[in-house]
Amino acid sequence: MDLNLRDIRAFIAVAQTGSFTRAAARLHLSQPALTVQIRRLEETVGMRLFDRNSRNVALTPTGRELLPLLQKSLHDMEHVLIDARALGEGSSGTVRIACLPTFAASVLPELVQNMKKAVPRVSFHVRDVVASMVNTLVRNEEVDIGLTGGELDDSAFEVLHAGIDRLVAVFPKRHALARRRRITLADLAAVPLVLTAPGTSVRAVVDSAFANARCAPEIACEPTYMMSAVAMVRAGLGVTILPASAREVRAEPELVVRPVDDPAFTRPIALIRKRGRTLPPVTETFVAMLIGKLD
Repeated sequence: MDLNLRDIRAFIAVAQTGSFTRAAARLHLSQPALTVQIRRLEETVGMRLFDRNSRNVALTPTGRELLPLLQKSLHDMEHVLIDARALGEGSSGTVRIACLPTFAASVLPELVQNMKKAVPRVSFHVRDVVASMVNTLVRNEEVDIGLTGGELDDSAFEVLHAGIDRLVAVFPKRHALARRRRITLADLAAVPLVLTAPGTSVRAVVDSAFANARCAPEIACEPTYMMSAVAMVRAGLGVTILPASAREVRAEPELVVRPVDDPAFTRPIALIRKRGRTLPPVTETFVAMLIGKLD
């Protein structure tokens, strides 16, 4: 059964006005054109919907039963079209993003707030995960965009923006390194380290820096999450290395943050999408805001 919205509107107009003439005027149609639409709808449902004579038009029993059903269908479909136009115009929709926890806890909340002010009907689906999972979620199209870290050499992705995140050393104020303004790789090699777990983008940078220097770090423990690393440093278990953008490094007044004086201690970051996939207009708007924040 192929129901046409114009035919449904014609049927409802005739039923409400009780007249082909008045219904045609309401719909800005000629009466013959309206008659064609009603006949087409009757052929589609296989039943006569109106009893006609020279003086009036009345619904048949089938027409009376169909009227509320078709009124609801028309209402629902018109709202579907309104929502579809809003999605196409970018005035509503869902931004699906996978993001490094570093950024999810720092720049993302303010960006979401600003986006909601600009586009009140926007919603967000946020996955804050490690870089490898960001890439997997984008590849599997579970999210539309990802803010990932580490080296990215995968033709499945299109890089929308690239930048760097500098790493810093974090340790208690009473630590011997607190007297130094900058920390070197040699300084880090001489103390126990609390490093994020293998497989995280920060750990990949740290391992590469030590490997290139042909130096083996002394690893005290390997938590997955940055907040856990900070707690272990606070307990005196060692020095940790985190991105300067991480909110965790600013949250502890008893800890000291120092830059690492070595160009190897920088983490590449990239805003990515799956190559060949079109972003929803509302996500394009958010991407522009995010890039402006990262620049």
